[in-house]
Formats: sequence, C-alpha cells, structure tokens
Amino acid sequence: MTETSIAARLAAARARIDAACARAGRDPGDVELLPVSKTHPVDALRAAHAAGHARFGESRPQELEAKASELADLGLGWVFIGHLQSNKARVVAEVADEFQALDSLRLAQALDRRLQAIGRRLPVLVQVNSSGESTKGGFDPDEVPGVIRDLRALDGLDVRGLMTLAANTDDADAVRACFTTMTDLQARLRDEHGGGFDALSMGMSGDFELAVECGSTCVRLGTTIFGARDYPTP
Repeated sequence: MTETSIAARLAAARARIDAACARAGRDPGDVELLPVSKTHPVDALRAAHAAGHARFGESRPQELEAKASELADLGLGWVFIGHLQSNKARVVAEVADEFQALDSLRLAQALDRRLQAIGRRLPVLVQVNSSGESTKGGFDPDEVPGVIRDLRALDGLDVRGLMTLAANTDDADAVRACFTTMTDLQARLRDEHGGGFDALSMGMSGDFELAVECGSTCVRLGTTIFGARDYPTP
C-alpha cells in the first residue's frame, strides 16, 4: 500500500469518527484514532507517521521491540494492545508507552516488578470481557471494582481506564450492549473513586463508529488503515 493511500485511509477514518462524534454530540478531539500496525511493514508506519500519526498499536512483544528499534528515529509512541504472557512483561515495561490489555493480576504483578526495577510508571487500561464470550480475555465486569483496588497497590501501574473487544457479530444491538456495559462500568468506577478512569478504548474496524457514539475515547483500527494482514505461515 502506498503512502498516499494510507494517508487517504487515515483521513477517511478520521472523517467517520468525526461524523460519529457529531451524531453523539461529542467533541472529536476526545477520540483518538490508534492505527494498529501489527504484521504490517515499517514502511507502512512511516507513511502513517508522515500523515500525522505518532502512536501505533502492536500486539506481539518481539514485533513491538523490533519496530521500536527500527523506527527509533521517528520518536513514536507504542501502545501494546494484545494478550501478554507474564514472561514477556519485560518488553512492554521497557518499550511501550501504554498497555491497553491488562487481563490478570498475575500479569499486573509481573509488569509492576519490571517497571519498578527500571524506575518507570506505565499507563494501563484494564481489559473487560463485555461480551461474556469464552474466546475473549479480560475480567468479568463484576470483578473489575475489586481488581482496581488490588491494582492501585502496585506503584508501577497507572490505571487510566478500561478496554474491551465487543461481541463478534453483525448484530448491532449486541455490540451496543457491550459498549453500554463499559460506559456503565466506567461510571460506577468514577463514582466509587471520585473521578478518573477517563480512557475507554473500544471499537475496531468493524464497529468503531458505534463505539464512538457510545463513548469510546480510543478506536483501534488495523485493516481500515493498512488493509488485510498478511500473517506468516506457521
């Protein structure tokens, strides 16, 4: 994909986000478009950077580390959005600027140890399984308030909000229900803690406009921006 086509895709996606904000009476400046660059070559990221984007989402520790090294001249920000095993926490602790998929206390503790060892504090979002699907990671919504209390004892983690993947369906009502679960949970946490939890990362290429209408502050767009992924053959 050419630099021009990536720029055009970014502009088109931004226009769709802005239109969704208008429908919901929201400020477009409150919604981040996060290009998800996993499996895509560094030239694609350079093209997106040239079009004005400086933060990218990755979901594989080795790929994150390699791209951060190769693109160090651009001063990019890196958001880790995928499932992370505890034994891979080092890469996220050292390289990422934000972690949006915190899905277990064991991982939180491993990440906290790594962060405190290098004197960093990392913004994190707690992943919530809003759809109840067994194939998705994250905490059950009812668990989250207790989890937040445990996470606040870990000095290396700065809990900024929540993240989810909605139900994998064409049923807009089912998807909307996932997003409503998240906004209700966000409101509950704000009430219990006197504010905060401003970040709400939800919405991907198939449902991001609905996510914006429901209150998302970050939409994670991969194929919409970079096209279909070319996964390597095992």
